[in-house]
Amino acid sequence: MLIKNVVLTAGGGAVDVQTVDGRIADISATTASGSAIEGDTLDGRGAALLPSFVDNHVHLTQWATSLTRIDVSGADSAADLADILARSNERHGSGILRAQGFRDALWPDAPHKDILQNALPGRRAAITSMDLHTLWLSPALLDDLGIDHPTGVLRDHDCMEGLGALDRLADPVDSDRGALAATRELARRGITAVTDFEYADNRAVWTRRSALGRADVRVDFTVWPEWLDHELERGAATGDIVADGVALGPLKVMFDGSLNTRTACCHDPYPGGTSSGVLLETPEDLVAVMRRARAGGITPAIHAIGDRANSLALDAFETVGGGGRIEHAQQIRPGDIPRFAATGVAASIQPQHAMSDRDVADELWAGRSSIAYPYLSLHRAGARLLFGSDAPVSPPSPLDAVADAVWRTDDERPPWQPSEALPLGVALAAASGGRHSVELGSKADLVLLAEHPAQLGNRDLRAVPILATVLGGRLTFDSAFA
Repeated sequence: MLIKNVVLTAGGGAVDVQTVDGRIADISATTASGSAIEGDTLDGRGAALLPSFVDNHVHLTQWATSLTRIDVSGADSAADLADILARSNERHGSGILRAQGFRDALWPDAPHKDILQNALPGRRAAITSMDLHTLWLSPALLDDLGIDHPTGVLRDHDCMEGLGALDRLADPVDSDRGALAATRELARRGITAVTDFEYADNRAVWTRRSALGRADVRVDFTVWPEWLDHELERGAATGDIVADGVALGPLKVMFDGSLNTRTACCHDPYPGGTSSGVLLETPEDLVAVMRRARAGGITPAIHAIGDRANSLALDAFETVGGGGRIEHAQQIRPGDIPRFAATGVAASIQPQHAMSDRDVADELWAGRSSIAYPYLSLHRAGARLLFGSDAPVSPPSPLDAVADAVWRTDDERPPWQPSEALPLGVALAAASGGRHSVELGSKADLVLLAEHPAQLGNRDLRAVPILATVLGGRLTFDSAFA
């Protein structure tokens, strides 16, 4: 592919970029007579060409299905959410009523299955929280799934199992088609690679999907502990190619809960009680499963949100060795921040969470010695930063993530904890898999923006048009044909 008349730096001169065999083969001053050595020709018309975006943490099936669910993110109580569902009920047929996005941490009432029964008598309904750590089910759906639960509100591990049970009710062909269509939407957003953290036998899922069609992004899929033995018996290791554009990714372990459920494991108790959150694995069990994975060549990726969970996860990485990733890293004690770089552990973070959680964090984590969402502190200490969305928790919108990391506000309020704001170049690299610029020999995974981010402010960066996305020298999105 030949990408003509683009700029690589703000205020830089126009160049042509030639790709061959999925790599950047030549960068030279723009000429009118240039022709492609292979593939298509794309006229950039003076737009900015950057390394494409990488979403390092998505739940692809959940995000794909969330696009058709009822949005209940505006609900301010359990009763209000039930009213939203009741008003939407008739428009959603007779199947399972699915909704997404509630946050109950600061609600005046508690979700309960009886609230759904009263609002929607006999209706099968499932509502997933914003952070994917809570699944609220109606009595009729609990019966269908064979789940006996006193409140119908499933948290953490129970939530994951409930979501898995719901996924098994879906037609796999419909699910696979929806997921592949969702990768086209990811390409439209300038994304060329994702790590899929879906709770499933992801090898089987992506092998099946690859037979159905080609994804428009590179996919690394995670292995959960339930399927680890299966991968180890195969002799599989992180990075192994499973299908065209699909590879085995890291081991995913849920070590604590979430901020909004007050189950993120902290050194200090939450306000108004004695609970400091929960550990979903013992530290000893965490070390054991990480050792098994590491011995087989599978890199650990440990979910840790609260400061105590992060301390203990870093302890485990020091014990096991070999580095890996901590997913979220939302609250960290200052003394633990240098340990990320020292242990070779990347901080896989979601800047949009910092904005959506700022009020809850101020309420539940105020006055603590730990730092919430300590992005600049991690960067200055030498930690590798990886950006993601955790979609559908936040939308897979890399430009929003960059803006949130740089300006620390996504509305009219002043920046939240601006001392932890990242420089733009650091944020762009973290959103692009660590790539800082378009360079000879690098992968031809590229995004064409109407303007260079260095010339834009907070609001304009979020809205800058994405003109094209290139994956390995292949055009996966072109706004001229969208």
